[in-house]
Amino acid sequence: MASKTGFWLALAALIVAADQLAKYVAVLSLGLNKAVAVTPFFNLVLVYNSGAAFSFLSDAAGWQRALFIAIALIASAWIVYLLRKYSHQRLFALALSLVLAGAVGNVIDRILIGAVIDFLDFHALGYHWPAFNVADSAITCGAALLIWDALRPKRGEHLDAKSQSR
Repeated sequence: MASKTGFWLALAALIVAADQLAKYVAVLSLGLNKAVAVTPFFNLVLVYNSGAAFSFLSDAAGWQRALFIAIALIASAWIVYLLRKYSHQRLFALALSLVLAGAVGNVIDRILIGAVIDFLDFHALGYHWPAFNVADSAITCGAALLIWDALRPKRGEHLDAKSQSR
């Protein structure tokens, strides 16, 4: 079981490395708040988000940094515990690995620079989705997989339901 946990943690570490590399390249390549059009619906734009998702609490006095770091570290510890316990459940473990990678990727930014580096900007018809990064994408995909895993029938559940209805 430890080797399966190690696999999921290594996957999370790989995603964290990709996230940090992408942010490093964005910081070196992009001017602050200057959009670089890539496609008619996608820009690269360097922004620093001191808040949470959708810039929630970004205009607070600075106390939110410690709060978001604490939440991310507690969530990460809980996720590692769950990965150790359920590493054999592939979809669940994949989802947890993605969320863990995203939390760690963003907490690194918060600890080192006090804000999260965002640089991906999608837009359509004059509306922009808030800028985000690889870590945010990992969290979103992981959350979607967690929902999918929770809603899908588990092995044996189908048979149990049939036998209980008799």
